[in-house]
Amino acid sequence: MTEVAATDGGPVPAVETVSAAQERRPRSGFWAVAFAFLIVMAVATLPSPLYGLYRVRDHLSALTITVVFAIFAGSTIATLLRDSSLAARVGRRGMMLGSVASMMVAMAVLAVWKDLPGLLVGRLLTGLPVGLAAGTAVTYLVELRLRADPDASAARARTIGTSITVGALGVGPLIAGGLAQWVAQPLTVPYLVFIALGVVALAGLWTAPETGSPGRAVAPGNQPASARRTVRLPVPAAAGTLAAFAANGLFAGLSGLFLATTLHHPSHALSGAALFLLFTCGVVSQLATARLSASRVLALGMISMLVGLLLLVVSVRLSTPSLALFLIAGALIGAGSGAVFKGTTGIVLAASPPQSRVAMTSDLLIALYVGLAVPVIGAGVALDLGASAPDTVLGFAILVGLGVVVTGWVLLRRRP
Repeated sequence: MTEVAATDGGPVPAVETVSAAQERRPRSGFWAVAFAFLIVMAVATLPSPLYGLYRVRDHLSALTITVVFAIFAGSTIATLLRDSSLAARVGRRGMMLGSVASMMVAMAVLAVWKDLPGLLVGRLLTGLPVGLAAGTAVTYLVELRLRADPDASAARARTIGTSITVGALGVGPLIAGGLAQWVAQPLTVPYLVFIALGVVALAGLWTAPETGSPGRAVAPGNQPASARRTVRLPVPAAAGTLAAFAANGLFAGLSGLFLATTLHHPSHALSGAALFLLFTCGVVSQLATARLSASRVLALGMISMLVGLLLLVVSVRLSTPSLALFLIAGALIGAGSGAVFKGTTGIVLAASPPQSRVAMTSDLLIALYVGLAVPVIGAGVALDLGASAPDTVLGFAILVGLGVVVTGWVLLRRRP
């Protein structure tokens, strides 16, 4: 039936009107979800340029800052381990709404509770929204894209999702570093800004359609064998993602320290911009390799990371340390990790059945956050034990470089 009778007896094209509305709603929902995903992921690294201020204000050691980061990483990973079952209960939209709402709570705690316990609790709470969004948003974006146009390729939506996953990690430090440099309350205003952005994100998500089937989850032990998850993340994909983001973690964890001491540039804005450069180059590499095969993308990514690690070591060990060489090293490390993450995510999701995609994405994100955390935690312990910053970066660069070489060789040999 293509029309219904109006009250005056004339036909009204009801189906065409509904179809147009249904077409518009998923498209608008796509960008609402993308924006919400962006701001939630940005808070993962938001305090990075602010840790120097916390260290001076509260007389914190490098080990204490490491504990703060470890608490956040552990909270994120714990949430990722549970988010596939949560998504089955509350749906994709429910997960994103909960993510933004809990992000606003975490930012409020960090803005209001000024002592070290407040920083620890705030970062613990921050891991919850990041984990909820990271494991759900890419799959949600792909499903919204296909719902709006069933004939469309999912590759563009997946690229946008993975680009936000990486790029947002640079947006948070850029905003926080700029605000810390030029506002009167640098440990309050950045968090208030993200609370305001969260209000906008909630309004957008409220209009987004659901693409999952919330409320139909069954306890894993009671599921039939055919419905249980049988697809597992390939070990090479997990190892490649971990190694790639270990290189990012090495740069991100030590950049603020090197800029303030070795390179004699203590600017909070520069610290935030350095991290923005690192993660933005990861986005650029994903977009620039759109037409290349997966094997070539992986190979180029691994080479870029190795060259970047080499330049990072050289830049801080020269008799006159070089800021330009340091930033180039960060750009190459970021570009390489972005390419590797794009390749592994595309391969894994393309080979996964729809019901396993959230779980597979969560597995990849767990590898990502483990990779980010290990160098930061290890470097904090090494510095607290008396190791010099240049020697610390040399030791971890060697370990990360070996991991990159081994996982790259395995991934290229076992590529689909």
